[in-house]
Amino acid sequence: MSVISRRVGVLAFVAAAGLVASTSTALAAPSTDVLIGEVYGGGGNSGATLTSDFIELNNAGAAAVSLDGWSVQYLPASPSASSKWQVTPLAGSVAPGTRYLVAESTGSGGTVSLPTPDATGAIAMAAGAGTVALVHATTALTCLTAADCTADASIHDLVGYGAATVREANPAPAASNTTSVSRTGADTDDNAADFTAGEPSPTNSKGETPGGGTPPVAAKVHDIQGTTRISPLKGQKVTGVTGIVTAIRAFGSARGFWITDPQPDNDPRTSEGLQVFTGSTTPAVAVGDAVTVTGTVSEFYPDSPTNSIYQSTTELTGPQWTIQSSGNPVPAPTVITPNTVPDSLAPQVGGNTESLPLEPAKYSLDFWEAHEGETVSISNARVVGPSNSFNELYVTTKPDENPTKRGGTLYTAYNDPNTGVLKVESLIPFAQRPFPTVNTGDELTGVTSGPIEYDSFGGYTLQANVLGDVHSGGITKEVTRKQRPDELAVATYNVENLSAVDTQDKFDQLAHGIVDNLASPDVVTLEEIQDNNGADGNGDGLVAADQTLKRFTDAIVAAGGPSYQWREIDPQEGKDGGEPGGNIRVGFLFNPKRVSFVDRPGGDATTAVSVVKDHNKAHLSISPGRVDPANDAWQDSRKPLAGEFVFRGRTVFVIANHFNSKGGDQPTHGRFQPPTRSSEVQRGKQAQVLRGFVDQLLAADHNANVIVAGDLNDYQFSPALQTLTQGGKLTDLINTLPARERYSYVFEGNSQVLDHILTADPRGVDYDVVHINAEFATQASDHDPQIIRFRPCH
Repeated sequence: MSVISRRVGVLAFVAAAGLVASTSTALAAPSTDVLIGEVYGGGGNSGATLTSDFIELNNAGAAAVSLDGWSVQYLPASPSASSKWQVTPLAGSVAPGTRYLVAESTGSGGTVSLPTPDATGAIAMAAGAGTVALVHATTALTCLTAADCTADASIHDLVGYGAATVREANPAPAASNTTSVSRTGADTDDNAADFTAGEPSPTNSKGETPGGGTPPVAAKVHDIQGTTRISPLKGQKVTGVTGIVTAIRAFGSARGFWITDPQPDNDPRTSEGLQVFTGSTTPAVAVGDAVTVTGTVSEFYPDSPTNSIYQSTTELTGPQWTIQSSGNPVPAPTVITPNTVPDSLAPQVGGNTESLPLEPAKYSLDFWEAHEGETVSISNARVVGPSNSFNELYVTTKPDENPTKRGGTLYTAYNDPNTGVLKVESLIPFAQRPFPTVNTGDELTGVTSGPIEYDSFGGYTLQANVLGDVHSGGITKEVTRKQRPDELAVATYNVENLSAVDTQDKFDQLAHGIVDNLASPDVVTLEEIQDNNGADGNGDGLVAADQTLKRFTDAIVAAGGPSYQWREIDPQEGKDGGEPGGNIRVGFLFNPKRVSFVDRPGGDATTAVSVVKDHNKAHLSISPGRVDPANDAWQDSRKPLAGEFVFRGRTVFVIANHFNSKGGDQPTHGRFQPPTRSSEVQRGKQAQVLRGFVDQLLAADHNANVIVAGDLNDYQFSPALQTLTQGGKLTDLINTLPARERYSYVFEGNSQVLDHILTADPRGVDYDVVHINAEFATQASDHDPQIIRFRPCH
């Protein structure tokens, strides 16, 4: 199961929450009035849109400041003894809360001019790195080191960006021909903390922007959020946005903070919360600060906004803010109870829901969107999806919604989406509170609260800055019974991209699952066996998996199990889908002391197995053999592998399968409703081909012992499974279990069925899904194995 990289960068969450240590002395006491707000040196360069460099000043104070006799000055990033500061004199004043634009050198590139500047110079600043100072004089500075500049009382503010050696504490991020560095908030005398890189946004004292742009629009949070999923102010610069800071993300590449307006409107569709995005810069704010923010309204999509299948997050980018006061009461959260979230998911319009007015009392996705950015709280929430390597877990806000026997939430039908499932991540520094390790059925006791954010992985997410304690639900890894001497035990197990380059620990965990939990089945169909170097050998032509399977069978022996033999057919390079370079395939393990494999030569990646009738008995033309591997149904997907076994003189046909994945399907929580499940088309074709082969076996011998097993990547109620079971010739054994036990996989908090065992004659079959992985934080695979025990009668 592949993992897509994430903007939030959860894995980069370091113990200190991303805060940058400072070993340098600040150059001047933090300024509280006029500050350097933005620096851009890429104007007129190749690839630039703007034709000129610029420096922008902001007045964060409460009174106007005269700039008569002041200057802005520039020094190269790595000055030599002969380097000189370049000077642009200033004049006039800066009103409180406004900007002052200084135009510098104009280049030959770019297409858009700056708005009318408040001052003009001719300094050709470097795009990537340099130092800019705001000075109480027009005489050129002489200091060339941070220490010397610290002693110069004429310096009012200073920023060193990129690799600049003269800076306040740590340098601001590097800029480029297309990015500037802009201040994110108050002056802390640490350029790295105070500035972030982003799109240039020059604005003059009149509020004018490039290309004759209009001044920023004064707006409240609910004006920005609006009554649909897309802000009515998308793409516009807004100012005067007020709120109380409720939470801060101080790690990864998606840092920022959330604000809530304590003076809401009366429209339940408009959220009063908003995310302020500062990129890789930790914002200099604290929870309880009352802030006034200026920025650009943006809709962030995790993929291309023009064809995204996901919803967006409304946020302010390129922000600048002023802290009006601190220590204010934080607005009370919305308390989520079992009856708070609607049971219906979204309006089923057959398309994009973004333009539809929200109906938060009717649809769950609308409810969460109407609270986007606001703080919500849950109490004593049961875990329905275990914690994972991305430091996320899933809970249910509706404990009576389709509960499984072991504490999960069962996915029962396309039209029953489990609207109580909610993802939880943490904003708390891990050094302060490690992310909890939880299994399905555990409980987050007490209160868990934080702002709501949309994520392409799992949908709406509670970003917790208050995280409940963990109470164990007590589930343990299941152990199935040993087969009796006259019973044939056949299991299926997806071993999640197993290759010979995996750790010994993974092999050992999987081996103990075979021996201890499955009681050493006679036959095991394996899915996701990779070649000997796995994804490390992408395109190298290596397809053999003998080293992978030898390590696995050796580990089983070391765990106390039998000396299994294996059978498989190497695929053609890059033809079976899965992880690039892994050459994934299905295969068999079997215990030769209990069962014999009928080897018939001729099987390879492209040769199709056929059914041979002999004296009213069915046999395979080749064994092992692939089922119709040239059929378009198997394009870029694993081909079924048929094997002929003999147990106590009786022939048993086992077909190992791994249908195409659900990749490309629209998510349940996406902006298109109902979601399109495009991958079902290929699985439908695969089911038809597989069913046709089973029908040939049963036509040759209607009493044939036929077992179809594997990861079919689809639900028991899906069209593919309906095709396989049509007419009753095959029985999907998952449906023989009590309803609360029908699952083998947990995805986004939903316990569901992807793995199946089907038999031609279910009578006398003892079937068990053995839960050892999917519900647990510690997993050997993301799938649970299944097993049947029966006495072949023919």
